Amino acid sequence: MTATYTFDIFSSLDGFGSVGGGDWGGYWGKQGPELLDHRLALFAEEQRMVLGANTFRQFVQMLASSTEESEVRDPWVTRMTNQPITVVSSTLEEPLEWPNATVVSGDAVDIVARLKEESDVPLRSHGSLSLNRALMAAGLVDRVQVTLFPVITGENGVDPIFKDAADFDLELIETRTLDRDIQELVYRPTLHVHDVPA
Repeated sequence: MTATYTFDIFSSLDGFGSVGGGDWGGYWGKQGPELLDHRLALFAEEQRMVLGANTFRQFVQMLASSTEESEVRDPWVTRMTNQPITVVSSTLEEPLEWPNATVVSGDAVDIVARLKEESDVPLRSHGSLSLNRALMAAGLVDRVQVTLFPVITGENGVDPIFKDAADFDLELIETRTLDRDIQELVYRPTLHVHDVPA
C-alpha cells in the first residue's frame, strides 16, 4: 500500500499562490477562527511534509523574520514545521535550520515515488509549485487541496499555481466553507488524455 500524497495550496480566486508588494493576499488578514482551527486539526495527524528548496527557503526566511506574536506563527504553522520534512533539493545541504528536516538530492519524481512506497504516514506538500506540477504530471499526487481565499490579485499576483502544468480532470471529493467566505476544495486529479482526431 502506498502513502497518500496531498498537494496543499492556498489560492486567490484568480489562481495565484502569492502576491508581490506587501502582505495583502490570500491568507494574510483573511484567516478566521474556523480556518485556523481546521488547519490546526489537519496537522494534528502524523504526516511527512515534502517541500522543494525554494519553498523551504521561503519558510525559513519567513519564520526567522517573525516574532512569536506574528500571524506567521499561527499554531498550525508551528505544528506543520514540527512534522518530519523531506526537502527535495540539489542545492541545499544539511544541517538545515529546521527541526526534523532532511535533504534528498535527485529527481523529484523518483524521490516521491520511493517515499510513497516506503512511508508509513501520509505525505503532504504545502506550496512548492513547480515540484508539485511535476509530481502531478507523473501521476503521484493523489489529492489537490485548494484553500480558495476571497480575493483577486490581478495586479499583484505572482506565482500562478498551475502555470505550464499539464491538463487534468478533477473529481471533487471534499468541500467545506470556513469563516463564511473561504472555500476548501479537495480534488482527485487525473491526467487528461486528449482525443486525437482520426
